Amino acid sequence: MITAMHGVFHTSEAEQARAFFRDVLGLRHVDAGRGWLIFHVPKAEFGIHPGDGPRHEISFCCDDIAATRQELEAKGATFSTPVTDQGFGLVTTMQVPGGLEVLLYEPRHAQPEGA
Repeated sequence: MITAMHGVFHTSEAEQARAFFRDVLGLRHVDAGRGWLIFHVPKAEFGIHPGDGPRHEISFCCDDIAATRQELEAKGATFSTPVTDQGFGLVTTMQVPGGLEVLLYEPRHAQPEGA
Protein backbone atom coordinates (compact mmCIF):
# COMPACT_ATOMS: atom_id res chain seq x y z
CA MET A 1 0.00 0.00 0.00
CA ILE A 2 1.23 3.50 -0.83
CA THR A 3 1.84 5.48 2.37
CA ALA A 4 3.42 8.71 1.07
CA MET A 5 4.81 10.52 -1.94
CA HIS A 6 8.46 11.60 -2.10
CA GLY A 7 9.66 14.28 -4.51
CA VAL A 8 13.19 15.39 -5.38
CA PHE A 9 14.55 18.66 -6.74
CA HIS A 10 17.91 18.37 -8.54
CA THR A 11 20.14 21.45 -8.57
CA SER A 12 23.82 22.41 -8.50
CA GLU A 13 22.94 24.77 -5.61
CA ALA A 14 21.52 22.19 -3.20
CA GLU A 15 22.58 23.99 -0.01
CA GLN A 16 20.95 27.25 -1.12
CA ALA A 17 17.78 25.44 -2.20
CA ARG A 18 17.60 23.59 1.13
CA ALA A 19 18.01 26.89 2.98
CA PHE A 20 15.19 28.38 0.88
CA PHE A 21 12.75 25.58 1.73
CA ARG A 22 13.82 25.63 5.39
CA ASP A 23 14.11 29.40 6.02
CA VAL A 24 11.86 31.10 3.47
CA LEU A 25 9.07 28.55 3.12
CA GLY A 26 9.48 27.42 6.73
CA LEU A 27 8.94 23.74 5.94
CA ARG A 28 9.53 21.29 8.77
CA HIS A 29 12.35 18.89 8.06
CA VAL A 30 14.66 16.21 9.39
CA ASP A 31 18.34 15.75 8.63
CA ALA A 32 18.70 12.33 7.05
CA GLY A 33 22.47 12.58 7.50
CA ARG A 34 25.30 14.73 6.15
CA GLY A 35 22.96 17.74 5.75
CA TRP A 36 20.48 15.93 3.49
CA LEU A 37 17.25 17.55 4.60
CA ILE A 38 13.96 15.74 4.05
CA PHE A 39 11.04 18.18 4.11
CA HIS A 40 7.51 17.60 5.28
CA VAL A 41 4.72 18.92 3.07
CA PRO A 42 1.33 19.38 4.70
CA LYS A 43 -0.93 17.67 2.13
CA ALA A 44 -0.51 16.15 -1.27
CA GLU A 45 -2.56 15.45 -4.36
CA PHE A 46 -1.70 14.88 -7.99
CA GLY A 47 -3.47 14.82 -11.30
CA ILE A 48 -2.78 13.24 -14.68
CA HIS A 49 -2.86 15.73 -17.54
CA PRO A 50 -2.58 15.15 -21.29
CA GLY A 51 0.64 16.39 -22.86
CA ASP A 52 3.01 16.22 -25.80
CA GLY A 53 5.53 14.16 -23.87
CA PRO A 54 6.27 12.77 -20.45
CA ARG A 55 7.12 15.27 -17.72
CA HIS A 56 6.14 16.14 -14.17
CA GLU A 57 6.00 19.23 -12.02
CA ILE A 58 5.63 20.15 -8.38
CA SER A 59 3.36 22.93 -7.18
CA PHE A 60 2.79 24.37 -3.73
CA CYS A 61 -0.81 25.21 -2.86
CA CYS A 62 -2.12 27.95 -0.60
CA ASP A 63 -5.48 29.32 0.54
CA ASP A 64 -4.76 33.00 -0.36
CA ILE A 65 -2.19 33.50 -3.11
CA ALA A 66 -1.92 37.29 -2.71
CA ALA A 67 -1.24 37.08 1.03
CA THR A 68 1.11 34.09 0.65
CA ARG A 69 3.10 35.76 -2.11
CA GLN A 70 3.43 38.94 -0.06
CA GLU A 71 4.56 36.96 3.01
CA LEU A 72 7.13 34.99 0.99
CA GLU A 73 8.46 38.10 -0.76
CA ALA A 74 9.00 39.69 2.68
CA LYS A 75 11.20 36.65 3.49
CA GLY A 76 13.22 37.05 0.28
CA ALA A 77 11.34 34.90 -2.24
CA THR A 78 11.16 36.13 -5.82
CA PHE A 79 8.51 35.41 -8.43
CA SER A 80 9.00 35.37 -12.18
CA THR A 81 5.36 35.67 -13.21
CA PRO A 82 2.37 37.70 -12.08
CA VAL A 83 -0.59 35.94 -10.52
CA THR A 84 -2.89 34.76 -13.29
CA ASP A 85 -6.27 33.05 -13.29
CA GLN A 86 -5.89 29.68 -15.01
CA GLY A 87 -9.49 28.58 -14.39
CA PHE A 88 -8.50 25.73 -12.09
CA GLY A 89 -6.90 28.30 -9.78
CA LEU A 90 -4.73 31.37 -9.37
CA VAL A 91 -1.10 30.68 -10.32
CA THR A 92 2.33 32.31 -10.09
CA THR A 93 5.88 31.00 -10.49
CA MET A 94 8.33 31.13 -7.59
CA GLN A 95 12.10 31.07 -8.06
CA VAL A 96 14.16 28.61 -6.01
CA PRO A 97 17.97 28.85 -5.79
CA GLY A 98 19.75 26.71 -8.34
CA GLY A 99 17.62 27.65 -11.33
CA LEU A 100 14.50 25.87 -10.09
CA GLU A 101 10.97 27.18 -10.54
CA VAL A 102 7.94 26.04 -8.56
CA LEU A 103 4.32 26.93 -9.14
CA LEU A 104 2.46 28.50 -6.25
CA TYR A 105 -1.24 28.19 -6.67
CA GLU A 106 -4.58 28.76 -5.01
CA PRO A 107 -6.77 25.89 -6.22
CA ARG A 108 -10.36 26.40 -7.23
CA HIS A 109 -11.08 22.78 -8.08
CA ALA A 110 -12.55 20.11 -5.86
CA GLN A 111 -9.94 18.45 -3.67
CA PRO A 112 -9.84 14.82 -2.61
CA GLU A 113 -10.73 14.00 0.98
CA GLY A 114 -7.69 14.29 3.21
CA ALA A 115 -5.90 16.69 0.85
